[in-house]
Amino acid sequence: QVQLVDSGGDLVQPGGYLRLSCTSSGFTLRYYAVGWFRRARGKERGGVAYISNRDNRSYYGDSVKERFTICRDNGKNIVFLPMTSVKPEETAVYYCAAAEAAFGYVFAPDSYDYWGQGTQVTVSP
Repeated sequence: QVQLVDSGGDLVQPGGYLRLSCTSSGFTLRYYAVGWFRRARGKERGGVAYISNRDNRSYYGDSVKERFTICRDNGKNIVFLPMTSVKPEETAVYYCAAAEAAFGYVFAPDSYDYWGQGTQVTVSP
């Protein structure tokens, strides 16, 4: 069964740390570009981070640069999203997505082939 599974969401205090994970079954993540997206209540889904399947080049949304880092562990077939100094406004459901083919805008949702079910991140005292 082809599936993408994201996990690691939790309640975390402002300024704290959390690490999200994305793994796959039925295909190997190292051959796919992976993006992380989030959707806060009442807001549209937005791109957070992206890592290429060609050269592992990464891109980030402006609000998370230098605080979030997307990285791969190919041996474990996992893509991680460590998040530091998290903010209350980053409370959202976070989704990972995987794309086999190259495309232009890395945060274009329609470019992705598979999506995780979402994992809730709540940033609150």
